[in-house]
Amino acid sequence: MTRKATIERSTSETNVAVDLDLDGGTVSVSTGVPFFDHMLAAFGKHALVGLDLTASGDLAVDAHHTVEDVGIVLGQAIASALGDKSGIRRFGSAIVPMDEAMVLAAVDVSGRGQLHYAVDVPIEVIGTFDTTLAKEFMIALSANAGITLHVMAFAGENAHHIIEAAFKAVARAVAEAVEVDPRVSGVPSTKGLL
Repeated sequence: MTRKATIERSTSETNVAVDLDLDGGTVSVSTGVPFFDHMLAAFGKHALVGLDLTASGDLAVDAHHTVEDVGIVLGQAIASALGDKSGIRRFGSAIVPMDEAMVLAAVDVSGRGQLHYAVDVPIEVIGTFDTTLAKEFMIALSANAGITLHVMAFAGENAHHIIEAAFKAVARAVAEAVEVDPRVSGVPSTKGLL
């Protein structure tokens, strides 16, 4: 079974291309937003996926369009690579500590994309990344991947640590949820469809 997807999206604001392999590979990321690149590289590494992601956008305005559109395209790639979702675990969760920060993420590959986000992060700019954009990325990712995503920070003061713990927690939860389980027959739902 191949669980790969290639998605490209071009608008007047951004150009985003994603090659995704849910079953592993190398990770290469370039968006023009260094802190976001760092977060996406951590996501790819801890989600245990192969990820080649490039984006260019109207960074002279700010990073908002780039971050949001990357979330859209990465979410679409996850949904496409999952196909009919046969054999997956469906649910995943992780708690990730990073120094003083600790974040929980829980995922249901439900087909009903939604985000529940309780992350109190200082509003500041890390490099060229506005910390409010972390939530915008998660909204776009969950809506387009068709996943229910809960992200909750239990502790943290440093914005970098909180956001990085959130990205890593989401990655670990996604890795668990999309993993193929040989005990699962067909789609993991009593409805027979996700």
